[in-house]
This record gives sequence, C-alpha cells and structure tokens, in this order.
Amino acid sequence: MNTKPKSKWYWRLLRWGLIGLAVLVTLVAIAVTEEDWRGRHAWESYKHAAEARGEHFDWAFYTPTNIPDDQNFFCAPVMAAALNTNEPGPAYFGIYRGDSKLWPTDGGNWQKQKMVDLKTWQQYFRAYNATSEGSTNGFRLPTVQGTPAADVLVALGTFDAAREQVRQASLRPYAWLPLHYENGFEVAEELMPALAYEKRCGRFFQLRALAELADGRSDLALDDVKLLLAVTDSMRTQPFLISHFVRLALFSLTMQPIYEGLAQHRWNDAQLAEMEAALAKEDLLADFQTALRGERTCAIDSFENQRLTRKMEFPSEENGVAVIVTNSMRLMPSAYFYQNELAFAQVYEQFILPMVDLTNHTVSVASYKSAVAENERRMKTLHYWSLYAIQSLMVFPAVAKSVEKFAAAQGDINLARTACALERYRLAHGEYPPALDALAPQDIEQVPHDVINGQPLHYQRTDDGKFVLYSVGWNETDDGGTVVLNKNGSVNREKGDWVWKY
Repeated sequence: MNTKPKSKWYWRLLRWGLIGLAVLVTLVAIAVTEEDWRGRHAWESYKHAAEARGEHFDWAFYTPTNIPDDQNFFCAPVMAAALNTNEPGPAYFGIYRGDSKLWPTDGGNWQKQKMVDLKTWQQYFRAYNATSEGSTNGFRLPTVQGTPAADVLVALGTFDAAREQVRQASLRPYAWLPLHYENGFEVAEELMPALAYEKRCGRFFQLRALAELADGRSDLALDDVKLLLAVTDSMRTQPFLISHFVRLALFSLTMQPIYEGLAQHRWNDAQLAEMEAALAKEDLLADFQTALRGERTCAIDSFENQRLTRKMEFPSEENGVAVIVTNSMRLMPSAYFYQNELAFAQVYEQFILPMVDLTNHTVSVASYKSAVAENERRMKTLHYWSLYAIQSLMVFPAVAKSVEKFAAAQGDINLARTACALERYRLAHGEYPPALDALAPQDIEQVPHDVINGQPLHYQRTDDGKFVLYSVGWNETDDGGTVVLNKNGSVNREKGDWVWKY
C-alpha cells in the first residue's frame, strides 16, 4: 500500500481545479440569471406595450366564473343532464342508433345542389325499430307507413320534450361551459363530450327542419333553424379553437335547410326577412380573432403555469387506462418560459391575427401565404431552431390554416343572406333581379360583399329562370361559378369558387 503523501503540486492543482469549477459554476449562474432577466424583461416589455394597444394576456379575462347558473345555457337541466352522462335518452338527441350499417350516409350537400333524401331516414327509423323489437329505446312511428317527411317527424317526436327544454335554455342570456379552465389545454378531456353533444343537437335540429319543410310546415322549420343557430352560437365565446371548429361544422348543417327551403320556394317573405336578420348577426371574422386570442392566451398561461410549478403534465394512456404523465422541469431556466410566452404572443400578433381585416370585413389570402412562407423560412434557419421559438413555429401551420375555415363559413353566410334577399325579390316581382344592386334596401339593408377581396359577389341570372351566385373563393380567381370536387366527391374549398345555385 502506497502511503506516500501527496506532493504540493497535487494540492495546488486540486485547489485551482476547485477554484476553476467554482468560477465556472458562478459564471454559468450569472449567465443563467442574466438570461432569465433578459427573458423576463423582453416578455414584460412586450406585454405592457401590447396591453396598451388593447390586448389581454390574463387567462381569467377569457374564462369568466361569475355567470349565475340560472342564466347559463349549459347549466339548464337538459344540458347538464346530457353533459354529465353517456346514457342515451331523450335529452341525448341520439338519432343514430343500432347497427351503423343501417345509418343514412347521404346527408345532402347544398354546395353540390344535393337535397337530403328523407326516404332513407324513414327506412332507417323503421329498420331500427324492427331490429330492436321489444326494446324501450325505439323511435315513435305510426303503424301505417306515411310519407317520408311525416314518418321522420313522428320519429323525431321522441325528443319533443327535450327539444322544448333546449328552446327554453336558449333564452338564457349566457352560454358558458362549466369546465376547469384553470387546467388550460388539459381541459380538452372535459370539453370533448360537450362538443359531441353539440353535434348531436345540430344533426337533430337540421333533420327536423328539413322534414318540416318537406311536410309544408315552414314556420316550424324556421323555429328549428333558429334553434340550431342558438346551439351553434353557444360556442361563440369559448376560448379554444377546437370549439369553434365544431361551431363552423354546425353552421354547415344550418345551411342545408336554408338552402333547400330556398331552392323549393318554401319560405315566405316574413320568414326570409327573419332568417336573413338572424344570419346578419353572425360575424365569424370577429369570432376568428376572439378564438385565436383565447388560444394564444391559453398557451401563454400554460407556459406560465409550468414556470411556477416547474412541471409539465399531459394526458396519456397506460394499459388502456387514462393517466396524467408529469415531466419535471426543475432545471429549466426561467428564460425558457418567458421567451416562449413572448414567441407565441408575437407570432399571433404579427402573422395570424392580421389575416383578418375587421375594418373591411375581409380575409387576406395574401397575408396567409406570406405568413406561411415566413414561417417556413424561419424553420429552415438554424437560429430559430431554439427552445425559445421552435414550439410556436411548429404550432403555426395548423393554427394559421384555421383562417380558411372561418373565411369559407363566413362566405357561406354571405351567400345565404344574399340568396334570402334574392328570393324576397322574386316573391315580389315574379323573377330574380337583373343585378344585386336592386336588392337594397328593400330586400336587404346592404348586400354582403365577397369576404375574400371585398368586391361585390358575382351574380347572374340563368336561362332557366334561376341564378348563379358566388365568391371567388380561396384561390382568389373567378372560375365562372365552378365547384371543384376532390377524388372522394367532397367539395374542395381551396379550388374553384364558393357557389350558391339551384
């Protein structure tokens, strides 16, 4: 065993090594502290300047908690019961039951001038009752088969009591889902059942309105169209983009009975005026900015919560069981959180929100394309592949793409409003007008413009006494009122025009 004492050079090297390590640790600490200060200063400077311009970064601003239950649409008994159980019942509005092979697959498509075939629904309801004989979960149906519309209305009468409760709930002044908003994006698990329920309501009210139109009861059809709009608007103030995607889908459902009633001349003048006025209240471009500001602020709040707790939680699944996975972020410097909050705020303000011009009520396709190109350039630049920017850059494409959905839905509303005015003119004059200028102010206060370029909508009468009305669509090109289809037969909203014709 070597017991020879260490040389003085050994101790000197050890001492200087420890001093060097201490200096290095100190320098790293100073660098991290300075970077943390820079990150916090940059974020707070931006935040204060943006708030002075009217922006809000407080998550509580987008998630009010002081709405009385008796004034909240979603706290009405019928809504609360449906949202808190998965058991099918009258309040569940489950018109799709049993073997999915029996479900009607052809829901009509007004963009392709295709009507809903109520006979397929009549056959479905009768087939379901026949295969579930003895069950208490069948649909009401007359013993003797009637017309498709009459039988569908009897079957949907199964939900009459629940429909009336939804109508009463729709009179409440507020609509706010009672969720744990303090959990940020993690609240999606609570949100999904509500979104699924909204879709079921939408399909029910759409089918009921269509059957009422076919049965010659346009007054009742209008009531259901308005109820469908009320259900659709219950998601207007939600701060999550996914909620608004469901809302846009519900608007698409609403267009079908409006279109079919117009194509078959089922609406009278008073009903057309009321329907156009209801649609005129919808401003999806303003709602786009509200939704995106909420989405932005939720992301910022999530980063801030991670900074305070130093942990990241996200839902996962283990052996078929839903679990919450927690990742520790204890060693992550504060600059990471501050700089990510700044990056998200800047990308929304500089690139996403400007895609919509609320002053002129238009969507700028050029701004969208420019923003996408800039994001792609940044993704290819090494500097931007940092912990400070990469998350906002990766999220950008999906978020930015949403503007096209809002533009198309607002374009549909503008077409429907104009079509209502055209039908009012036809009822008064026996034919459609030679130009849209003839509609205002008698049949509509002001004819909506093309949401894409701010120019008048394209319109022309056809030789068969009808008309073609269209927007130039997302490609910004006048394609003469052409609707482009994908290989699967669906309408391609990125190509061709956005068209309303019979």
